[in-house]
Amino acid sequence: MSSSPKLDETLREAIIAKPQAVLDDKDIMHALVAANERAMGGNVVDLRGIAMERLEARLDRLEDTHRSVIAAAYENLAGTNQVQRAVLRLLDPVDFETFLRDLGTEVAEVLRVDAIRLVLESSQAERGASLERLDDVLTVAQPGFVDSYLTAGRNAMPRQVTLRQLQQATPQVYGRRADWIRSEACLKLDLGPGRLPGMLAMGAEDPHQFTPQLGTDLLAFFAGVFERTMRRWLS
Repeated sequence: MSSSPKLDETLREAIIAKPQAVLDDKDIMHALVAANERAMGGNVVDLRGIAMERLEARLDRLEDTHRSVIAAAYENLAGTNQVQRAVLRLLDPVDFETFLRDLGTEVAEVLRVDAIRLVLESSQAERGASLERLDDVLTVAQPGFVDSYLTAGRNAMPRQVTLRQLQQATPQVYGRRADWIRSEACLKLDLGPGRLPGMLAMGAEDPHQFTPQLGTDLLAFFAGVFERTMRRWLS
């Protein structure tokens, strides 16, 4: 009589009816291969089994890479859609004050940032009543402030887009919100010939929302659109 255990008849019939289901189940195949190795004994090296294990490990790595690429593609698509919707929102207002108010509210919400501030350099110290009403979104600074802020006082050329984490945000830029801003994206603005530069600062409470490792292409595009829109208002 054979000492080999017999399969349950129902299980046996199910395997015969759908053998592909067994082949497609990774855990079952691992168990079958392990049982085969035990049956061969410790003095036999199963090169085919070793090769299969390496191929499975390689396949797992490829699947992880595939998932990462898909996730990155979806993230880029979502970012592109956000910037496109923000640009369309910038083009809606018919007066400058509404344009700035929308920038600090609806545009900030579309871009999912906690604060947006527009910094304009000016050699004039006076502040009109219209500027006072826009303190939540507009900051007027002395000439040279933008470059100094972007380079943190270092002797370096400021980039168009600067992403960084913050220990303490500058109240001159973010006003009352400075206490809880922990990362920012700063977009340097060229407002046209004969005009001082400006800066668009996007602040986030999340310290990981803006880091130097992130791409800047979409933000550079948004900065270009914003520059052109501002030139139209300032002309």
